[in-house]
Amino acid sequence: MQSLFPNNKVLLDGGFGTTLESTFGLNISNTPLWSAKAVVERPDVIVQAHLAFLHAGSDIILTSTYQCSYATFERAGYGIEEAKKIFIKSIELAIQARDLFYEENDTHGRQSRNIRIALSLGSFGASLVPAQEFDGFYPPPFGPKGYASTGNNYNSFEDDDQGRELERQAIGALTDFHLQRLLILLEERRLWNMVDCIAFETVPVLREIRAIRKAMDILTERIASEGLESKPWWISMVFPDGKFPQVQKDNSMTSVRDVVKTVLERGGGNVSTAPPALGVNCTSIEYIPMLILEMGKAVNEIRGTSEKGCGKPWLVVYPNGGDVYDPVTQTWKVADGDKENKKDVWAKTLAELTSSEGYPWGGYIVGGCCRTGPEHIQVLRQTVKD
Repeated sequence: MQSLFPNNKVLLDGGFGTTLESTFGLNISNTPLWSAKAVVERPDVIVQAHLAFLHAGSDIILTSTYQCSYATFERAGYGIEEAKKIFIKSIELAIQARDLFYEENDTHGRQSRNIRIALSLGSFGASLVPAQEFDGFYPPPFGPKGYASTGNNYNSFEDDDQGRELERQAIGALTDFHLQRLLILLEERRLWNMVDCIAFETVPVLREIRAIRKAMDILTERIASEGLESKPWWISMVFPDGKFPQVQKDNSMTSVRDVVKTVLERGGGNVSTAPPALGVNCTSIEYIPMLILEMGKAVNEIRGTSEKGCGKPWLVVYPNGGDVYDPVTQTWKVADGDKENKKDVWAKTLAELTSSEGYPWGGYIVGGCCRTGPEHIQVLRQTVKD
């Protein structure tokens, strides 16, 4: 990460899909593709939205590919080749927005900021209906049981031989899911060279963390064999109500330490590739300070006993704006309180995270998720600067 971001405090953008709706008036919440729908119908607005975040102060913009997978494209009526083209166009529009920003802010041939583009890849749960990135109720072979409106939902396998074998198969299926999207980018070499980093977002279960690492293992081998440059990447988890969604079959919760261990520990689960950054996204700001404190303790404990030279991981944090989304009704419940004051508290909380030098993070990437717009990033940038 340090080679990509010389400054150890970096600003991400905000909630892209909700910004398309609230700021630019698009109706995209009723489609399987979410923000990628606008890539087809209103590419000009996609560019405008990216530019709005850049003008607000973002150093990184995420591509509008969070919801993109072959399954979601199929539900939206697109075949595989069409899906690839839309996926690629999403990246091209982010690049176009960056180029336009450079043209607007070019000073005597020098760019005012070095903007980076991150490939946004949502969890498998983002491809399901209703969306399951906040609960992790994945259908076989990706999990033990799909979501049922009648109840009796669970997201962990039994702790026995059969359950462990089903877990192994689920990790394999999830690995294939994530690898499919990565290979689209790798096949398009010019875009591989133009995307700066990869973001795996809103991950709700440990098996998917393991699957992402296995997919990146495979990708890393492929990159090495073809002489390509590797990309920094991160995994960000979701903690609704301050808790990781995976609940064991004995009803015990998954600890923050277990989450961090699954992300960072080397050699576990037949994977060797660990991300240089990890964090939290789409979680209410009120839970962020305690979560990051627990994550920091876990990083120190785990990395303190790991191999030498692996370096300090970066922390990535982009909480939501406080409103609550109902995936069944596809509507937002607006949180109580003064809007401007909430924005200031949101920005101050994130800025305080970046004020502690060193322990235990190599650097900080902070921004917003759902229901945070360019105005949030503008306040955040000023708060961090102050």
